[in-house]
Amino acid sequence: MVVEWSVECSADDPVLVVPWSRAEAGAATVETTADFVDLRENPYDMDQIPEAEQNPPLMQALRALNAGRSPVFTAKCDAWALDSEELEQLQLQLDISADSPDAKTGFASYVDLVWRDRTIFASFHQSEQLLHRLERLAAPIDEPLVMMDCVLRPALVDLTGPQEGFAVSLYVKALGPNLAAAKQAWGLALEAIVALLRSRDIALA
Repeated sequence: MVVEWSVECSADDPVLVVPWSRAEAGAATVETTADFVDLRENPYDMDQIPEAEQNPPLMQALRALNAGRSPVFTAKCDAWALDSEELEQLQLQLDISADSPDAKTGFASYVDLVWRDRTIFASFHQSEQLLHRLERLAAPIDEPLVMMDCVLRPALVDLTGPQEGFAVSLYVKALGPNLAAAKQAWGLALEAIVALLRSRDIALA
């Protein structure tokens, strides 16, 4: 698996705000409104997240990442088939020829993660170290047609009082000879990454 991560914490970069509402964000043209769903407190509200309903591996990932022993909780997510530009970019990142029969289509998802430990959440250095650790642990995953890309970004969380810190946008992208195969590779990789995030190894110094 190809693994990369980056930092987007400049003054012009977006801030993850939790809780959020698509309506409050001014998305008047969006056909359906959406709001933050706290799956820690309301695990049975998964039906309010259509992306999870439509993609079982994403649903399983959200359940695991919001479970009691998880070091993180989720704020936002999405899953989609790659368009032609995204497909070409992923082929380049994975160093796979556009003519390869194994790379005709692609599928991707993202999940915004917030660390539950307030000390980690508030510390850029600790968040950065955890991403280094996740990169090292995820690289050996035997999924040559998959890429994991993480973005460390600023976050404002106001669930029990306002807190400023950092969140991680976790992207998992996969190629395949057809959409079903790409989704299968994506789902297997997502499952493996979630297992790493919930493992003791991620918490080791």
